[in-house]
Amino acid sequence: MIETVFRCDDLPVADRFDYWREQMTHLIAPMEMSSEHTRDFEGEARVLELGAAHVWPTKFRPMRFRRTPKLIRQSDPELYHFSFLQRGNLQVSQGRRETAYGHDGLYVVDTSRPYDCVAYGDSPIGVGLEIPKALIPLPYDRIDPLLARPIPGHEGIGALLAGFLTRLASDNGMYRPSDGPRLGTVLIDLAASLLAHAVEAEDVLPPETHRHTLILRVQNFIRRNLHDPQLTPAAVAAAHHISVSYLHRLFRAQDTTVSGWIRQQRLDRVRRDLADPGLSAVPLHQLAARRGFAHPAVFSRTFRAAYGIPPSDYRQLELRARVPDAPPSRPAPAALAPPPR
Repeated sequence: MIETVFRCDDLPVADRFDYWREQMTHLIAPMEMSSEHTRDFEGEARVLELGAAHVWPTKFRPMRFRRTPKLIRQSDPELYHFSFLQRGNLQVSQGRRETAYGHDGLYVVDTSRPYDCVAYGDSPIGVGLEIPKALIPLPYDRIDPLLARPIPGHEGIGALLAGFLTRLASDNGMYRPSDGPRLGTVLIDLAASLLAHAVEAEDVLPPETHRHTLILRVQNFIRRNLHDPQLTPAAVAAAHHISVSYLHRLFRAQDTTVSGWIRQQRLDRVRRDLADPGLSAVPLHQLAARRGFAHPAVFSRTFRAAYGIPPSDYRQLELRARVPDAPPSRPAPAALAPPPR
């Protein structure tokens, strides 16, 4: 994916706010910006281009930014701008609505209409998402009541979107160029589903959007219930009111199986636990049980089959790497294979 990073801290203090204003105007849209911290402004933003969708992890000093009718006539990218606030406070107004947001607040504004946003508090941090309006399969008049209105970011589809944005913002993993458009498609489907759910218009969404949203809901449910040894495909399907056969079709489209995906998630969690020095005194069978492996022998065989090394040896290797004076352990294979799907 294409990533652009700009920050003010490397510039002379007197130039920082002007630079921030120029970059935001160039990369988003013309806006009036002001701040009481122009003499000591600090700001940093990353722009992740995921096909048609752009994700904006940002942090900055308190400020105000406005889209006026004059600026809209000057330039209008015709976007819906979603924001998920992780720290600080916002006061957002568009149309006749004005709403205050705090931690975990989620909202959407339309760049084609005037809006006013004041960010205040302790160095606001958030993640923005911009999507061309033409890609949201809902009539403008159905979305209009949602502008600058609080959207729950801690439950339902709002939590899925907020979680996805947060993970993209914090994930420094390697992505292939082809991953960007795919991730963008998922974000657009989630945003469309969130808006449709909020206005009770799910019936107008295309089937593919429903499928993408459902698979994300299922995966999120699995992650939250890995501790349950009875987490089977049948249990997952029942929790989402779908048939087991349809659940299997969803995962085949992801090039894996339901059971394989559950097993991989459990192994990944246990693997991280084994490498955590804070859990070094917890017996192996307890770590495994926390992630849904009810039988220690089955866990050991599964772990060794996935990584080519017993879990006890893996723990010793990881802890020794973090504590150089730890006693040596048996050597492990040169490379650990990824868990099977």
